[in-house]
Amino acid sequence: MKYVSTRKGLAATSAETIFKGLAPDGGLYVPELGGVRLPDGVPATLRGCEEAVMGCLFDDLPAEVRTAAVDRLVSRFPAEDPVPLVKRGDLHLLELFHGRTGAFKDVALSMLPVFMRHAAGGKRVLVLTATSGDTGSAAMHGFAGVDGTEIVVFYPASGTSRIQRLQMTTPADANVHAVGIRGNFDDAQSAVKRVFSDAAIAAEAAAHGVTLSSANSINTGRLVPQVAYYVLAGAKIGGTFDIVVPSGNFGNILAAYYAKLLGSPVRKLVVASNVNDVLARFVKTGVYDPGPVFTVTNSPSMDIRRSSNVERLLWILNDGDCAEVSRLMGDLETKGRYELNDAAKERFFSDFESGVATPEETEAEMRRMRDETGCLVDPHTAVATFVAQRLGYPRDGVPCVVAATATPYKFPETCLRAFGGDVLDDPPPCVRGLEELPVAQKAVVDVVGIPDAVRSLF
Repeated sequence: MKYVSTRKGLAATSAETIFKGLAPDGGLYVPELGGVRLPDGVPATLRGCEEAVMGCLFDDLPAEVRTAAVDRLVSRFPAEDPVPLVKRGDLHLLELFHGRTGAFKDVALSMLPVFMRHAAGGKRVLVLTATSGDTGSAAMHGFAGVDGTEIVVFYPASGTSRIQRLQMTTPADANVHAVGIRGNFDDAQSAVKRVFSDAAIAAEAAAHGVTLSSANSINTGRLVPQVAYYVLAGAKIGGTFDIVVPSGNFGNILAAYYAKLLGSPVRKLVVASNVNDVLARFVKTGVYDPGPVFTVTNSPSMDIRRSSNVERLLWILNDGDCAEVSRLMGDLETKGRYELNDAAKERFFSDFESGVATPEETEAEMRRMRDETGCLVDPHTAVATFVAQRLGYPRDGVPCVVAATATPYKFPETCLRAFGGDVLDDPPPCVRGLEELPVAQKAVVDVVGIPDAVRSLF
């Protein structure tokens, strides 16, 4: 598989995209799919689907590296069916939260350390990660104790749930670090991208024998393993399905789109947003306009206005026209918005749909799901089930799959409000005993302090 950067078409191998994270032109790496398709008869198992996806998108990685990554994943997800597809009312929930931190990021971040060690070739790597809540803890658990790597996550000091913060601030492994910022996820993500593009910081890191990389979904090693979720859903459904994904940084639903492009029988992709509805408006209008308003909600992992992975979508919608992607991203920087051309809009609108849930609608939907289906869902999943219901899914007899992205036990404050009492009486291992652990990560900085926080780890 050949990878190229979205803005200048710079070529790279799979390993190089994993090691570098962000492309040198400031864009992201994308696979040139051409006629690549999934093999026939992909088994309906997580292992089988990951092996099929790796064989398509990471085929230039040595077979033993791909096998080691999948082996590590399976060892950390020992259940017979680690990603269940369960029928709840009229919807199918794809439960992506049975990993070590209770969020969908756990699958990819169980595999990324194997890819990273291979790609690094013995070099020391410092992994920088901005998080809106879930990526940080999953990345810290994934990289904890991994030789030759160190990781620092930057998270909003206010705006995550208490459990999300504890999952990031209680790990005490020597090679993992969490730093709170006085700002939101967009602030953290923008600052981390600036660090990656700062030649002086790169030179200083190199002088200390350190290479910077990322564990966000800007890294192909994070994004590609998530494609297997939707290949797995198709294998379990056994035919065409629609997919609804609660969306923040656009990585998870982009993974579903790649599954469709590889031949998985996905019909419609539905972006479910909270009131930070930049993506929902983009899907409806073809205009990407973050606007000035940022709202802290009860679905904090979606409190994002600038979604990095949309740039990869732009490249696909424009048939690999890097000049057009560069124009659009330039408009975003200079005008604060951009608009797709007519051909890209037509393709976009044919594949995607969107909807929005307010915080009040989200909590009402959590109650509805419990009362009507007996299922407790977290607020992000509730945004998706609400949007599915509002848009009339399932449609035409085609099953509708909702990506259930986190365990409700990560959001006890919201659950208490939604249900009027404590209904979280059987905590999974990812949160059990968490509040009794000492806080090991205490650093909090202003956004402008992020570069110095990175330098302190060289």
